[in-house]
Amino acid sequence: MLAAAAVLLLSSCGVEDRLPGHVYYRLKADPTTLDPALVVDVTGGTIAAKLFNGLVRLGPDLQIIPDIAFKWSVSRDGLVYTFALRRGVRFSNGREVVAEDFKYSFERVLSPETRSPRTWILDRIEGAQEFMRGEAAGVSGISVIDERTLRIELSEPFSPFLGLLTMPNAYVVPAEAVRELGLDFAWRPVGTGPFVLTEWEPGRRLVLKGRDGYFDTDESAGVRGMVYRTIPEELTAVAEFELGNLDVLAVPPSAFKRYRDSERWQGRLSSSMGLNTYYLGLNNSRPPFSSPMLRRAVNMALDRARILATLQEGRGVAATGPVPDVLRAWEAPEAYPFDMQRAREMIKAAGAEGAEVRFYISAEQAVVDIAEVIQSYLKEAGLRVKITQLEWSAFKQAVNQGEADMFWLSWWADYPDPENFLYPLFHSDNHGPGGNRVMYSNPRVDALIEQGQRAPGRAERDAAYAEAERTIVRDAPWVFFWHRVDFMLRQQRVAALTAYPVYSMDKGTDVRLGATK
Repeated sequence: MLAAAAVLLLSSCGVEDRLPGHVYYRLKADPTTLDPALVVDVTGGTIAAKLFNGLVRLGPDLQIIPDIAFKWSVSRDGLVYTFALRRGVRFSNGREVVAEDFKYSFERVLSPETRSPRTWILDRIEGAQEFMRGEAAGVSGISVIDERTLRIELSEPFSPFLGLLTMPNAYVVPAEAVRELGLDFAWRPVGTGPFVLTEWEPGRRLVLKGRDGYFDTDESAGVRGMVYRTIPEELTAVAEFELGNLDVLAVPPSAFKRYRDSERWQGRLSSSMGLNTYYLGLNNSRPPFSSPMLRRAVNMALDRARILATLQEGRGVAATGPVPDVLRAWEAPEAYPFDMQRAREMIKAAGAEGAEVRFYISAEQAVVDIAEVIQSYLKEAGLRVKITQLEWSAFKQAVNQGEADMFWLSWWADYPDPENFLYPLFHSDNHGPGGNRVMYSNPRVDALIEQGQRAPGRAERDAAYAEAERTIVRDAPWVFFWHRVDFMLRQQRVAALTAYPVYSMDKGTDVRLGATK
């Protein structure tokens, strides 16, 4: 069906005129903004990473490496971070970056006037809370020592802090451009990155041009530019790729098997282990899933290995807990076995046999398919599952408000630290929109997560996180399904391309165009 539909689309489309030396990508939807203070979506973060820089960034092995700061130090008590900035880093308006620009940019994120949804990445800095409440003119914990030295003092130790500074919201912006452009800065950004924005036609395309004079000469743009075409429909994107109107395609699930098995595309399909966890959320705040026994029963009623092998076609790694394997420095928790008979017995013992549960999902076809399989398994186990499909924004709102008994969702890392899969998702401070959408509460888990956040050393931190994860798995607030693997397909003319596990890692400087045969 996919192939037949693609043929029809191909017959109605043509090869478009291309900008010379540009690589063509697809976007499912336009970015909501390119202002670093306001970026929350992956699309916006992907583009912003090519236009801006921060103090530090993520290296190939997910380690923290220099960006505009070429070195830094951390005090013994874990409270004071001192950054030394490179010389010669310039905004695209030509002005050199100084330490004062980072102070301005960070205070701008924290300012109530900006209305940034990501104040949490900086609100542990000393004086941030007072500044956010309007009780201080500046953030006392951010100090400009001189033009090339910035000091940040935290109110308490927080081990993931450097990881937070790799996020797009911590990118530096020039005050004069923000003040001149006002709200238009979101559409006409001025940054330090290897590319500049030259065109943005909402709903159609966004064009970046490689920038002369980028400070990191080892990572200057290897192409003249990039064109991001907005194509919401997966079938249309596949057809445009096969016409040659796209150079790179994030392979949709519907097309994966065809490309994987095709001789034509052999050697041009690359994969990346995404920092994500897909899960079935169980609302812990009320019956029936306020019962830990029932939650464990649901875990045992679902043959996750079979679902991964069939519906997901093996495009992932089985999850035994919330933390992706690549981030876990301790032994993985033991997975719940598939045992339908034991699940039936536990559901009956919990007094839930025949109970109806409301299962909320988004309207994507791949999610619908998974939901129907889950519904079938749970019917056999003794639960009646009513599936409700909602448009994405309505789905998120309903789940955040605790309307669903069960829901299907995934979590993607903002920064590569186990804490990012523990604190937002399972700490009782974050019920609802904060990330803990199953309303899970366990004071012991809260204490362990906080202990890990404050730990001065890696061993102590990992020990706290390991115990927290084991406790979470025993409490079974989720059914842990898989960590998805993403696949990228490139045209023959694309000579080099890297797939990254975190969107902010991709500065766009490693892609190269070769000769077209």
